[in-house]
Amino acid sequence: MEERYEEALNRLEKIAENFYEQLEDGEIPNMKVPTRSKSNIELDRREGVWKLGDSTTSRSAKKLKSARMLLRTLYMLELIQDMIEEGKSSTLREMYYISEGWDKAKFNKQSESDSLAEDMELVSGCLREDFKLRPEEDGARLIGDITVEEVNRKGNVRKINCRDDVGDSGYTIPYNVESDKVNFTDTNVDFMIAIETGGMFDRLVENGFDEEANALLVHLKGQPARATRRVIKRLSEEEDIPVVVFTDADPWSFRIFASVAYGAINTAYLSDFLATPTAEYVGITASDIMTYDLPTDKLSKNDRKALEQELEDPRFDTEFWKEEIETMLDIDKKAEQQALAKYGLDYVTETYLPEKLGQMGLM
Repeated sequence: MEERYEEALNRLEKIAENFYEQLEDGEIPNMKVPTRSKSNIELDRREGVWKLGDSTTSRSAKKLKSARMLLRTLYMLELIQDMIEEGKSSTLREMYYISEGWDKAKFNKQSESDSLAEDMELVSGCLREDFKLRPEEDGARLIGDITVEEVNRKGNVRKINCRDDVGDSGYTIPYNVESDKVNFTDTNVDFMIAIETGGMFDRLVENGFDEEANALLVHLKGQPARATRRVIKRLSEEEDIPVVVFTDADPWSFRIFASVAYGAINTAYLSDFLATPTAEYVGITASDIMTYDLPTDKLSKNDRKALEQELEDPRFDTEFWKEEIETMLDIDKKAEQQALAKYGLDYVTETYLPEKLGQMGLM
């Protein structure tokens, strides 16, 4: 059994042992879990990422709802133990359906089982990947001159160059990207550019931007999966590769950048693993809409509400972001990355990105 899985088992067994010790001492079983509500999340100014506060929630068998959650916890611990010992894994969706056989402990909806898996991460200090739990989707795609050393399902290590050994779709990031499964060697790139949309990722690939700019292209697939953010974090820290994020110009895309750079509210407890606070924004801005005279759409009511919320969001508490958000509200417009195609299919790689990246000293 691999060391990380053995450590996860040991930590989960301590949770179960604590329940039994409470029962032996005549106490009503309870478990304290860090509170994941928005009121217990704050931006760590020193590290520049979301962090959980000190507030905790106690789940006690005194109440039926909490007692059922403790029962579910024990069932989930047993499931994780079985998977680790048998060398199998399950998706979060499968775990939800597995609970159908738990009688009184089954979940009513998947959000409940997903939430409990996150609680297990919090209480144990392990990642759900250590529990053999995986999302439905893998991470996104990489193209550029770096070599990945990946352990395949037979336990053999294979080397894949993410430029020379892949097709136009690139190297697909697996759900588990910790160092016992994936490592990086020969990282011959000057920076990585994380791209929101598949259309723009494919445009940069087709135009050969990875070779022209000596860049690693990363497709975020919208709001990026945990595996994608983890790869960006690891490459940034372990290989000292600068990160820029290229998105549409709308409030939801701004939040995609924020999730990469500062972490997301719902995974604030994992910011040390997932957030890359050195990431910079190279995406379309409100200023770009005017400077490049881009085709636009009118802001919706929800867009405006989201932008107003971002003005109060500490992740956007800089002169740059306040000015861009206020400008977007004033002009009442948003734009997509692909709007740059107004000037031709090569404009984004021959003009827009070189100009923006040149201002950052990356090209």
